[in-house]
Amino acid sequence: MSRQNTIQTAESYFDSGEFFAVLKQRVSIKSESQNLEGFDKLRLYLDDIIVPELTELGFDIRIIANPVTDADQPGSWPFLLAERIEDPAQMTLLTYGHGDVVRGYDEQWKEGLSPWELKEEGDRWYGRGSADNKGQHTINLAALKKVMAAKDGKLGFNVKIILEMGEEAGSPGLAELCEIHKEELKADLFIASDGPRLSADHPTIFLGSRGGFNFDLTVKLREGAHHSGNWGGLLSNAGTRLAHAWASMVDVKGKILISGLLPARLPDSVREALKGIPVGEGANSPEIDLEWGEPGLTPAEQVFGWNTLEMLACKTGNPDMPVNAIPGYASAHCQLRFVVESDSQNFLKHIRDHLDRHGFNDVEVTDSGHVMEATRLDPEDPWVDWALGSLAQTTGKKPVLLPNLGGSLPNDVFANILNLPTVWVPHSYPACSQHAPNEHVLAPVCREALQIMTGLFWDLSEQGSSIQAKR
Repeated sequence: MSRQNTIQTAESYFDSGEFFAVLKQRVSIKSESQNLEGFDKLRLYLDDIIVPELTELGFDIRIIANPVTDADQPGSWPFLLAERIEDPAQMTLLTYGHGDVVRGYDEQWKEGLSPWELKEEGDRWYGRGSADNKGQHTINLAALKKVMAAKDGKLGFNVKIILEMGEEAGSPGLAELCEIHKEELKADLFIASDGPRLSADHPTIFLGSRGGFNFDLTVKLREGAHHSGNWGGLLSNAGTRLAHAWASMVDVKGKILISGLLPARLPDSVREALKGIPVGEGANSPEIDLEWGEPGLTPAEQVFGWNTLEMLACKTGNPDMPVNAIPGYASAHCQLRFVVESDSQNFLKHIRDHLDRHGFNDVEVTDSGHVMEATRLDPEDPWVDWALGSLAQTTGKKPVLLPNLGGSLPNDVFANILNLPTVWVPHSYPACSQHAPNEHVLAPVCREALQIMTGLFWDLSEQGSSIQAKR
């Protein structure tokens, strides 16, 4: 069977409604990883859905307990590891997905919809996990199956799979799992799907993700609050101190003022890849403030090539029921999204040193205890041109190349611990409402994604060894 015929077989599978039925069953499982009372559903998703499918495809499968599970939560956030080795001498693909979802928020969905029942309304398929991530890894496994069938059960490459059930809880244990099983997970290439395309109409590849560093600023001047008439002008105000501390870190237009929180550079290869990339043009997108952020950068460079410092929440006094009192306490929860070549090991020190230099020694800084590192495969890596060429051949469109996703994914585990070139092919779109009520996928995007992944796995079978040899 030819490449095109195999893609047509995948199209027929989708058009027949079989793909919808498969995804419907997966959406029906309430695999909420943030709901401690529903942890049995995490294992159910693996045992009843994924294991039978992979067994049929000839994979050897293991379910592994989370290596950092608390003693009072035995078996929580399990992992599935699977491998299908045709020939140890052939190249090996590692792929990944997660079967857990965020809370359903059932009562907040619009009338007639439930997070646990996949429902079609026009081009939209509504259901929790339809976009993040059940729909995406379901597409990839279906494509793998179609290519395998077309080649009489012989892919011409080996496949290893990690499916985790705690991604929405912060991927606890994923890094430790990969350290422990590093030899077992050894591969030549990583391809997976998560997150959104640039837009519904643009097939997209991204090569990593920005990192995430969350921290809190706290001002504790005194216990309680004191009458603003009797004590105004005599007591320092915690809210005022916090506001000025933050203003010393970020200017009025959002430019970061602490040099230690900035990347060393914006590489020419990244700048070139981002030329002409439109951002924020979707129907439901907010209007972009073109004067915000680092001066001289395009919107695409701001969100995909640079660092951003944001205050996500702050509190002083009683915002819901204000009183005439000077607050003695104020706090802010903040976040730095950062790209590679940033000094991530010393972010906290850079902030502390900056505040001390500016006289804010009364402002405490504490981090969240976890940094998700930034990653980015070199856009000039041979795997990048190969993947772009495959998508272009399948769709007849010029795919978008993002050096990294603007958000964060646990890609540092695959890039830094397993030392793999990482290529992500997302199957969602920015307005999919992931993590929110009314999460959905677009049927035309899913259909095209199934075509794309079928073509990509076909091309890996035909060309993978030669591309690997160029690295």
